[in-house]
Amino acid sequence: MTSHVPNEARVIPLRPQATRPQATRPGARPAASPVPPERRPPAAREPLWRDLVGDVLRRERLEQERTLKEVAEAARISMPYLSEVERGRKEASSEVLAAAAGALGLGLGDLLARAQGELIRLTSRHTRPGAGRGASGARFDGMCLAA
Repeated sequence: MTSHVPNEARVIPLRPQATRPQATRPGARPAASPVPPERRPPAAREPLWRDLVGDVLRRERLEQERTLKEVAEAARISMPYLSEVERGRKEASSEVLAAAAGALGLGLGDLLARAQGELIRLTSRHTRPGAGRGASGARFDGMCLAA
């Protein structure tokens, strides 16, 4: 006989929970127990390049007291797209960035240099002294982008 009472719902798991420890390969360290999210230290999030570039474009446009429509027309790109670039929602091509920068009276190099300065400012708070130096200890002053 079963202990099931008629007219009572029961839950049958599709995949039973494993109660035995996971098998590990010889010589491997056991997995560390997970730390609950509330006990983890807050991780410093690296800023995204598209956010930095968008912030620079928006800041320059607002300093010039120009509307999004004016800059988009001068750059010959759509106003919604420029808005998305400024908000960091779109990863714009170098042609679009050059057009937007040009519409604001900046060169592409000026735009990228300002974004690099912002990146350094934001990340210098989160890094230890000597971080960002290669194995030789030389400091990198240039900008490096990778695709």
